Amino acid sequence: MSAYEKVPAASAKFPKPADRAFQYGTAGFRMKANLLDSVVFRVGLLAALRSRKLNGQTIGVMITASHNPPEDNGVKLVDPMGEMLEASWEPYATMLANAESDDALLSTYESLAQTLNVSASTPARVVYARDTRASGSRLVAALVAALESVDTEATDYKLLTTPQLHYIVRCLNTAGTPYAYGEPTEKGYYEKLAGAFKTVMEGKNGGTVTVDCANGVGGPKLRELIKYLPSKEQGGVDIKVVNDDVLKPENLNSQCGADYVKTQQRAPPSSKATPLERCCSLDGDADRIVYYFVDSDSKFNLLDGDRIATLAASFLGDLGRASGLAEQLKIGVVQTAYANGASTTYIEGTLKLPVICTPTGVKHLHHAATRFDIGVYFEANGHGTVVFSPAALKAIATYEPKSPAQQHALRTLTALTELINQTVGDALSDMLLVETILAHKGWTPADWLGTYVDLPNRLVRVEVRDRALFKAVDAERKLESPPGAQASIDALVGKVRKGRSFARASGTEDAVRVYAEAATRGEADELAQKVAGVVKGFGS
Repeated sequence: MSAYEKVPAASAKFPKPADRAFQYGTAGFRMKANLLDSVVFRVGLLAALRSRKLNGQTIGVMITASHNPPEDNGVKLVDPMGEMLEASWEPYATMLANAESDDALLSTYESLAQTLNVSASTPARVVYARDTRASGSRLVAALVAALESVDTEATDYKLLTTPQLHYIVRCLNTAGTPYAYGEPTEKGYYEKLAGAFKTVMEGKNGGTVTVDCANGVGGPKLRELIKYLPSKEQGGVDIKVVNDDVLKPENLNSQCGADYVKTQQRAPPSSKATPLERCCSLDGDADRIVYYFVDSDSKFNLLDGDRIATLAASFLGDLGRASGLAEQLKIGVVQTAYANGASTTYIEGTLKLPVICTPTGVKHLHHAATRFDIGVYFEANGHGTVVFSPAALKAIATYEPKSPAQQHALRTLTALTELINQTVGDALSDMLLVETILAHKGWTPADWLGTYVDLPNRLVRVEVRDRALFKAVDAERKLESPPGAQASIDALVGKVRKGRSFARASGTEDAVRVYAEAATRGEADELAQKVAGVVKGFGS
């Protein structure tokens, strides 16, 4: 008798849609919510298997589609230290999701368990949460059915931001160890961030920031966090919350949110930002953030993930020198091909810090960031964080300051290791980090913008018949196939001043994303359209 004999009957309630192939990608599984029931069920099975393989460590499951439209949803797994699912397990998720029948699912699952040497008698522990999408509760039911069918100890954390679930998973798995990360509750998350923020803002004057919450889960969670933060009168920041309507799911990410601001290059119509006012936008599950402001001439100015990365790297470099730890702490920045070329030049030329370029996807950036003592990574879309190595944390904790100035810098650096959510990009944590740095530097958004001048750029989405035709190499900066496509792109780039362009297949849909930058806006737009034409020609 199979240890997993309950699986087929439970799975039968969530049949796989016919003629559908699923792929676990950068964002897990993400698609129209009405196609996801079977997928979420099978992800639940994998979460239990992953926990058993890791001797009962807690695995997280987050149900969200982030910046996608309200009718979409998605599901992704969180590994024990709050990181993305180990890449070698992604094919297992795809394999289970595509099993055509309930019996095939059972045999695939049993085979996987045998191959991975996983015993059904080992305890399995899974925690899960969801964003505010209308489909979330229905998909949770599919997840619960799967977890019950394989006898898993499960805890529902209900509505959370994605980074909050990552935080809780890490806290649960490090409790009682020298690497304890915090209290594994939503309240523990707020208290950790707020306590660190109070320390780093001591003696500083915070400003005012308007936060567009994309009408997603970040809205109510930010309002809760504000209760723990010092007021502006107490040296904190005056945070104005807008677009936090979670009672109308159809408003989620609609003409608001980080993705809208980044792709449309404009403020949300609902924000009504006044000139020079500091503003930022979260995405639907609050793991991305971008800043922006409108200047006195009514011109929109975006301060995206590249800008946040350079701001954080600059500040951490200053603190390293001021604390006396500069020689012990190697700071580096990780970017993707989407990073503006001007930001790379600024980091290497002005900040004198090394830059690594990786393929798109947080898992790639996060892994590369761990090569440094302090690794700063942000995708241009605003998803990123700072990672401190165990050696860096030990150096910061044990260094004996030689002066009051070193002591103050060391205290700030220590608090930053608590303020920054090191498990994953976290819009709420990153917002407090940006506000801290601007307060310390005494900078306005215009000062921040003035550190370097972005090259004009354009991002274009091209629908194709089969995205698998487009295979990229060199950190996704060049196409290996279709044959001849890259040569055509190179020829177009060569005709443009300061030209750069690349095309890469989307991780979530049958589309190819084309990025182009050049010396002028007109040249960037024209280059993007011409490269899009090349992609259409090879992809039709």
